Amino acid sequence: MTQNWDKEVDTLVVGSGAGGLLSALVAADNHADVLVIEKEAQWGGASATSGAGIWIPNSDQARAAGFEDNVDDAFKYVRALSKENVPDANIRAFVENASPMLRWVTNNTEISYQAFPYPDYHAENPGGSPTGFRTHMPLPIDGKKLGKDVENLRFASPAASLFGYLNWHFDETYIILFRAPGWWWHLTKSLARYWFDWPFRFKSRKDRRLTLGNALLGGLRLAMNEKKVPIWLESPLVDLISDKGKVTGAVVRHEGKSLRVRVKKGIVLAAGGFDKNQIMRDENAPLYRNATFSGGTSGNTGDSIRAGQAIGANTLNMQSAWAAPVFYVPGEDRGRLCTIERALPGCMMVNQKGERYLNEAASYHIVGQQMARRAAEHGDANPTWFVFDHKYRHNYPVGPLYPLMPDWMQRGEVRGILKKGRTIEELAVHMGVPVDTLTSTVARFNEYAVKGEDPDFHRGEAAYDKMYGDPRVGPNPCLAPIEKGPFYAMPIYPGDIGTNGGLLTDDKARVLDAKGKPIAGLYAVGNNAASAMGESYPGAGVTIGPAMTFGYIAARHMTGAND
Repeated sequence: MTQNWDKEVDTLVVGSGAGGLLSALVAADNHADVLVIEKEAQWGGASATSGAGIWIPNSDQARAAGFEDNVDDAFKYVRALSKENVPDANIRAFVENASPMLRWVTNNTEISYQAFPYPDYHAENPGGSPTGFRTHMPLPIDGKKLGKDVENLRFASPAASLFGYLNWHFDETYIILFRAPGWWWHLTKSLARYWFDWPFRFKSRKDRRLTLGNALLGGLRLAMNEKKVPIWLESPLVDLISDKGKVTGAVVRHEGKSLRVRVKKGIVLAAGGFDKNQIMRDENAPLYRNATFSGGTSGNTGDSIRAGQAIGANTLNMQSAWAAPVFYVPGEDRGRLCTIERALPGCMMVNQKGERYLNEAASYHIVGQQMARRAAEHGDANPTWFVFDHKYRHNYPVGPLYPLMPDWMQRGEVRGILKKGRTIEELAVHMGVPVDTLTSTVARFNEYAVKGEDPDFHRGEAAYDKMYGDPRVGPNPCLAPIEKGPFYAMPIYPGDIGTNGGLLTDDKARVLDAKGKPIAGLYAVGNNAASAMGESYPGAGVTIGPAMTFGYIAARHMTGAND
């Protein structure tokens, strides 16, 4: 069939997150003519707002840190956690290609990753690593090298920055959080570096010292610029074009016009999940319904998933999400992931009856799942209350609530959701929970917390729990009594950091049809595709790590690099 085309490329990448940009970069390195399209005015996707941790088994960085790993252990570990409907081949493809992908990235970009002693979330399972070193974090990058491109790089999440604008590396979080020696001077220098970035500061709030997700995306963009790979912003995918079962192009909205773009090698769908599409969430994810509480970015509305379905693509695990407890500040466009706060001593989480019902220090995915299931089964966990005392309030941040800063100086929206009482009884009244129940819950918690024990939910016993505990507190870094008034509570919601069900793919990242056959010329990675992790979360970085790995696999396959 003859087509009228407005543009022709070898490879079209839909989405500018980590999986998309890496697939574009690898394809370009293999001599393909590549175009990246992004529906929003900023590039970087949800990856730019993330911590950019990647879960990579058997890496060079882990070996350099003295950790000997192997892909068979990693496969055993993921296979036992993932849903049965996820093929062995997909899991095997990830664990075998993850380390080569990371090696390629560090050899071909300015990005440097460091293996961290960050325990797997289910480290006690066969093949799990209680010592960590499968989670890798990127080192900072000088964003000045990006020139004007840094201005429309998506900002880091408020949960991953200080004051909503100052970028922080993972290690620096602990310096400030636990007020290590010299912390005030470190903070002062960082603020001075930011505010005296003249004349750039007069035209943008962007911090040009790129860390976490901004560092990863900035490094990929720098390499892409060297290869002259363009990104079209505000250019959404409208439709996929297929001919005789093969994807031959796409309709793209660009500069007010619908353009027909022909592709010769393939299209990579890397536009995220359907986090912010309330209709799709209602249809597919009964446990994770509320789009408002998702930490995903506003552009994640499932467009590419629906475009794939329109040409016969199958889907898998559409009910699944990367669950997480979130704080929500009215007026913000997403929930704020609650990670560190729950493991710190001097706090607890209670339902609307005033009862504890989980180990607060478990991984955010486990806690998010438990909250969602509790809300569905008992109707008393949405919201759940995050309860803490004056000592905790003084020492640690609580989502948008900053320590050391008096209550009256906090933002009005934050003060509006914060509950406060001189006594636990008064706090219970403000929370709207039974007074007797909350007082007895706190009393029981305190009785054992002074001993460093939690017989009810075993908080602080697992290696992961201790990861975010306060090392200055003993005998259990995750436990301390809630006893010094005034007392506080903030609502915390069952949310997510994105959906993880999507288009069904094979071990080459090729999209499959209803008969399980690859749709020629069509690939999907990241949250656009059904995760090889199923509904599980094996460790920090199993969102972006597989997104990049399958982006690497897809680009190599479509350009013939595997031949």
